[in-house]
Amino acid sequence: MRIGIVCPYSLDRPGGVQLHVLDLAKALMERGHEVSVLAPAAKDTAVPAYVSSAGRSVPIRYNGSTARLTFGLMAASRVREWLKLGHFDVVHLHEPGAPSLSVIAMWARVGPTVATFHSSQSESLAMRLGKPWIKPGYEELDARIAVSPSAAATIRDHLRVQATHIIPNGVDTSRYVRARADTRWEGTREAPTIGILGRLDEPRKGLEDLLAAIPAVRARHPHARFLVAGRFSDRIAAKAARAGAEVVGELDEDQKARFMASVDIYCAPNTGGESFGIVLVEAMAAGAAVVASDLTAFMDVSTIADGGHAAAHHAVGDPASLAARINELLDDPAGREELAERGRECAAAFDWSNVAPRVEETYRDAIRMDAEFHPHPTKDVSTP
Repeated sequence: MRIGIVCPYSLDRPGGVQLHVLDLAKALMERGHEVSVLAPAAKDTAVPAYVSSAGRSVPIRYNGSTARLTFGLMAASRVREWLKLGHFDVVHLHEPGAPSLSVIAMWARVGPTVATFHSSQSESLAMRLGKPWIKPGYEELDARIAVSPSAAATIRDHLRVQATHIIPNGVDTSRYVRARADTRWEGTREAPTIGILGRLDEPRKGLEDLLAAIPAVRARHPHARFLVAGRFSDRIAAKAARAGAEVVGELDEDQKARFMASVDIYCAPNTGGESFGIVLVEAMAAGAAVVASDLTAFMDVSTIADGGHAAAHHAVGDPASLAARINELLDDPAGREELAERGRECAAAFDWSNVAPRVEETYRDAIRMDAEFHPHPTKDVSTP
C-alpha cells in the first residue's frame, strides 16, 4: 500500500505521538509499504527522508501540556497539496482533535481515512467547544483507532463517537530488551536505586509525589538512591537535589534504555493526561520492576492474561501509597524479580512486530469501507 500519515505535533521537540508516528512509518516500510509522513517542523529540524514538513509550529496549551501545532491557510494549502500529490491508498491521521494538520486533513479527505486517538481526558474544554465542527468529521472516518480503552472512552463520552478498533501504541522493545545495566545507576541490596525519567517540568509527571515519598522509603531503607533523569529546568533539578535525589539529567535513547535496565524500581507516578503508558512498556521491557499510579491508562497497559498486573500500582496523587509500594518491593527481592519477569512478558505484546500487522489490517478494513460507501477506483491492496 501507499500510506500517508499525518502527525499534528511538531518534530522540533519529539514527544510520545511524534515518536509513535515515526516508528509506525518505519515498521510499515519494513513490511513493504510506501509511507509518507506530513508533520510540522522548522527548516533547521533534521527529519527522515520520508517526512514532508508542513512548516513552523506555535506552542499551544493542550491536554495538560504545551503542544507545538500548525494551522492556518498556509498549513491547509500544504495539506491539500500533500494529499493531491501522494495518491495514497489510505491516509492515517493522528489526534485529529488537536487544532493542527490532522483535523485539516480530515476535512480535506480524498479517499480511505483512518484516525488514531491518543488522548485520555475526563474533562476537555477543547473537545466541548470543537464538538460541532469535529464530530461530523469523526463520523465520516472509515476507521477510528483508540490506543487504549480510556482513549476510546474520551471520544465516546465527549463526542458520542465510538472507536472501531483498540490498538495500543507500538514500542520498539528491542533496544530495551538488549540494554545492559550501567554501574552509575545500578543498585545493590544495601543501596537499591529507584528511578524516574521524563519531561519532569510538567506537574502531571508526578515528580512532586516521588520526592514527597523519599522520607518514608528512607525510614526503612536508609541508603536507597533516588535517580531523577530527563529534560527539566534548573529549578526542578535544584528541588530534586534538596529532596535528596540524585539528578541525572537528559539522556539519549540508548542511555534511557540503560537507565531503565539499571534501576531496581522504575517509578511512573503520573497524575493525569495519559492515554497510554509507553514509558511503562519501555521500563518493563528493560527488566525493571515498575511502580506506577493507578491511572486507567496505566492499569490497561499492565493488565495480563490472568487478570493480574505486571506493575505495582499506587493511588494517584498519594505519596504515602507510592512509598508503601516501593517499600514492599524493596523488602521482597524475590517478589520484585517476579514482577519484573511478568513485566518482560507483558511488554512483548506491545512490540511493533505484533502491533504493525493490526494497524495494517485496519487499513484494509478502511479501504473496504470506503469502497462500499464512497465508490471510486482503488488499487489492489489485498497483499502487502
